Formats: sequence, C-alpha cells, structure tokens
Amino acid sequence: GGGDGGGTAGPGGAPAPARVLFPPTFSVSEIKNKQRRHFMFLRWKQQQRKEKLAAKKKRKKEREALGDQAPPKAIPKTIENQRVYDETTVDPNDEEVAFDEATDEFAPYFNRQTVPKILITTSDRPRGRTVRFCEQLATVIPNSHVYYRRGLALKRIIPQCIARDFTDLIVINEDRKIPNGLVLSHLPDGPTAHFRMSSVRLRKEIKRKGKEPTEHAPEVILNNFTTRLGHSVGRMLASLFPHDPQFIGRQVATFHNQRDYIFFRFHRYIFKSEKKVGIQELGPRFTLKLRSLQKGTFDSKFGEYEWIHKRREMDTSRRKFHL
Repeated sequence: GGGDGGGTAGPGGAPAPARVLFPPTFSVSEIKNKQRRHFMFLRWKQQQRKEKLAAKKKRKKEREALGDQAPPKAIPKTIENQRVYDETTVDPNDEEVAFDEATDEFAPYFNRQTVPKILITTSDRPRGRTVRFCEQLATVIPNSHVYYRRGLALKRIIPQCIARDFTDLIVINEDRKIPNGLVLSHLPDGPTAHFRMSSVRLRKEIKRKGKEPTEHAPEVILNNFTTRLGHSVGRMLASLFPHDPQFIGRQVATFHNQRDYIFFRFHRYIFKSEKKVGIQELGPRFTLKLRSLQKGTFDSKFGEYEWIHKRREMDTSRRKFHL
C-alpha cells in the first residue's frame, strides 16, 4: 500500500514520502497471501511492459533524429540463426549432389518419365477422424486413391501397389482415434520415411477457410530443407505432386521446415494488385517430425535404415537440426 499523501509529517518533522517504495531486494514471491501476490505480480508485469514500451519509443525517436546516420538495426538472436553448423548442408553447385539427384529413386519423376499415382491407406480399421483426414488429403494430392485397410498386412499391399503402377504409398496411423503417424513409401524401390504426425486440423476446424479445393494440380513450396537428409525428404514430398502445376487453379501446397518440424499448409491465393496478394487457407493442416528414413520399401524387421532419430544421442543442443 502507500501513505496518505505528502502532507503528513514523518518522524523528525520531515514530510513522509508519497508512497512506500519496495526495498531493492524485495521479491513478489515473498508475499504469503496468494491473491495479493498475484495482484502484485500483475502490477509488476504491467510496470515492465510500460518500461519496455518507453525504451522502444525512445530508441525510435533517436533513430528518427539521426536519420541516415542511424546505426543498423540489431538482428535478434533466434534458435534458427544461431543454428549449429551441419557439415552435410548442401551447396546448390555441388557436383556430387547433382550426380546423386540425377541417379536417385526420384530421378524418373523429376525427369518427367513417371506420373505420380498415390495410394492413401490407414492403419487397421480406422475411426471417423482418420477416415475424414484421408479423404481430405486425397483432395489435396492429385491422382491419389483412398483404400480402407481391413486386416491386410503392408507387406502384401506393396506388391499389389507396384503391380497397379502406384508410385507412392501413404499410410496414416492413429492412436485413440487421432491420426498420429505417417509412413511414406516410394515405390517400387523405396526409400520409406516414417513421420510422427501432430496438430492435425480438418477443414471444418479451420477458421475463415476457403471453398473446397478444385481438381487442379497445385504448386508446391518446400522451405528450409538444407542438409542432405533434408534434401532427400524434400524430394520425397515433392514427388507426391504432379511436376507441372496448373497455375490457373491458384492453389499451393507448402511444406515448411522449421527446427525439424515440417508444417503442411494448403492455400488458395489471388493477386489483388501488383503488390497485394490475398490468401485463403483450404486445409487440412498438419505437422510432421521425421523419425526414420529407410532404404527400400517398408520393412520393419530386416529394413536397412539410412537415418533414425535417436533423441538422447542427437538432441544434445537445442540449436542442432538435422533437416
């Protein structure tokens, strides 16, 4: 609390201060009363905010006063720009990388020799949400077919897919009726990626969503896939979509990698003027985290793994990323 103004005389005849100031070592956590403590904490937070804003305004004024002589703005430190250097980061002009890409399993797709044909299936006997997610995913990826799996092993599905010219197999796994995993297998020779899936939002759960997607082949944007592993995963995701997008549809599928989480978004855009673009999210949206990359098609027993995410060994620094 405070005193009752500066009018009253303190001990020794000196006027008392207007309000009692906290001693410099005072901590809000010392207050025993919970409500009072909470109230004082909010007041302290408010004070901090005011000071921060005042400092910001002061800096802005100083910059305006200096004009062109103002020092360059400081770049804030983020986990991304403090990233630990990864020796497998790809140089776009690397001949070895170019050779690998010309001869890898996705080369026929990038050379336009094969057209993607995708089979989307589920874990055994899926529930409502997973079923709806598969249906919506099929409207995003052109030339994809949904198959509901009832007791058929993946080992038996893969030869049937190859016989029917499917280029990729997507399996959506679920846990307690919620989609929680995605296995992507490139046919006929692999590789196979296993992702953990989270934050799935179906179309009806997205605010201000646009009308249903049209059947045009969307454009694909891949962000931040910089290492050799990231390159492989990026090529794998790109090869799900037709190589020649139909720009008339104005639809774009984005795989954005940030801190090894791959965020998927599906939008429709429109150019309002030369500078302004309006975008509408169409959905669905989801987040993927790579758990393993395996050579060849799906084989949990004898598969040869190119990369497995081992948390205790690999996640030693918060600034180390693998994609």
